[in-house]
Amino acid sequence: MGLKIRMSRGGAKKRPFYSIVVADSRSPRDGRFIEKLGTYNPMLDKSHPERVMLKPERITHWLKAGALPSDRVARFLGDAGLRPKPEYGETPKKSAPKAKAQERAKAAADAASAAAPEPAAAPSA
Repeated sequence: MGLKIRMSRGGAKKRPFYSIVVADSRSPRDGRFIEKLGTYNPMLDKSHPERVMLKPERITHWLKAGALPSDRVARFLGDAGLRPKPEYGETPKKSAPKAKAQERAKAAADAASAAAPEPAAAPSA
């Protein structure tokens, strides 16, 4: 049985509210879970103290028991100091601008640097 710490969606239409739960990895997203470990309300401002509420002692218990957090929950746990912050990889090459767009950007950068006036050198005496 693989345990996951993940989010379970609740709330109304267009008003999401998530419970952070530990569940069997085979159970449905909003289905059966073992224990509720906190809440996440994305409708609140990022600086609001009740945006992410966690139960740190229960989360550490489940992490020691082998539960793996989802990517989003791992980010929350890293911000709370319960585990190291996840490393973010480089931007994938797939999403990089295509060749023609890169050429246009390079040409625009060259034109901007050519148009910028050179700072006058101070005369040395």
